[in-house]
Amino acid sequence: MIFENNKKASLILADGTVFEGRSFGAEGRVIGEIVFTTAMTGYQETLTDPSYCGQIVTQTFPLIGNYGVNDIDPESKGSVVSGYIVREHCEEPSNFRCEGDLDSYLKGLGIIGIYDIDTRRLTRIIRESGVMNGAIVCGEYDKDALLEEIRAYKVGEVVPKVSVKEKEFYHAENAKFNVVLMDYGYKFNIRRELVKRGCNVTVMPYNATAEEIKALNPDGIMLSNGPGDPADNVVSINTLRELIPAQIPTFGICLGHQLLALANGARTEKLKYGHRGGNQPVKDLDIDRTFITSQNHGYAVVSDSVPAEAGVVSHINGNDGTCEGVRYTNAPAFTVQFHPEACGGPKDTAYLFDRFIKLMEERK
Repeated sequence: MIFENNKKASLILADGTVFEGRSFGAEGRVIGEIVFTTAMTGYQETLTDPSYCGQIVTQTFPLIGNYGVNDIDPESKGSVVSGYIVREHCEEPSNFRCEGDLDSYLKGLGIIGIYDIDTRRLTRIIRESGVMNGAIVCGEYDKDALLEEIRAYKVGEVVPKVSVKEKEFYHAENAKFNVVLMDYGYKFNIRRELVKRGCNVTVMPYNATAEEIKALNPDGIMLSNGPGDPADNVVSINTLRELIPAQIPTFGICLGHQLLALANGARTEKLKYGHRGGNQPVKDLDIDRTFITSQNHGYAVVSDSVPAEAGVVSHINGNDGTCEGVRYTNAPAFTVQFHPEACGGPKDTAYLFDRFIKLMEERK
């Protein structure tokens, strides 16, 4: 069922293209970087993924909200998504886990949404032109003045906005390991996957020093996902560079993957429109097997920039051949660009958490 709302809303792209639709969620005006995700399910996980900070998210799947929302699926304490774009919005969800509807959920989070627009056309524009800035506006607006603001917008340094401010501790029953989870904007399920494998988890702020981390005497370090341009995070990169000699088992995901690569002298680049969704094929070169993965990133490690003395590319994207993982030879560490912890997507690569556990067992 489509939500009956006659309040006008407009989506304005940086190239001047305008989509007329209707408003849902919070009302107002928001500017952000417009991206799209091809995920067919997991919209609540998408809305609460800190990696979307500063971005307006478009769902390519046409019907969103049909199974509602609940208090179990969020991947963070709130939402940092700037805006939300869908084709059809379901007013009356139906599911045994449903505790509310998407419109009310967006209102509660303060997220401005627009629906009843041609998301297929919008996605094709982004695919052809690349990720671009845009704005969602409820009501009237001055197009020329708004375009100036849109074109001047930058996502900026966003990791400090999504990271914890002080360390947090999570206890595991029959704990075997103590793991430091570096929070660059982590998803809750990363922590859950560690805890259920017998790891006490200490979540540390993005700007924790190498000395503070080593003082916790961790068996392993988990580097989380997060938003923005990885090269902006100079403090975090320097900290990881200082930790390499400590030879602590390390596992990195998404932004954590990029930051450790930068700390080892590699480079990153911005992708044309990124990889976002639950259907990205990735080949694990070590076992010669391809997995379908969940992803959300706009940057990638440049494969041939990984120093030979530091590590080797371990995973590649099946669509465009970009780097999806690095296995390090100068430290007991490995990282991947995709999300092995994803609950709104495939769970095929959860074995990587077991690989991390084995790495810690071997070094204990």
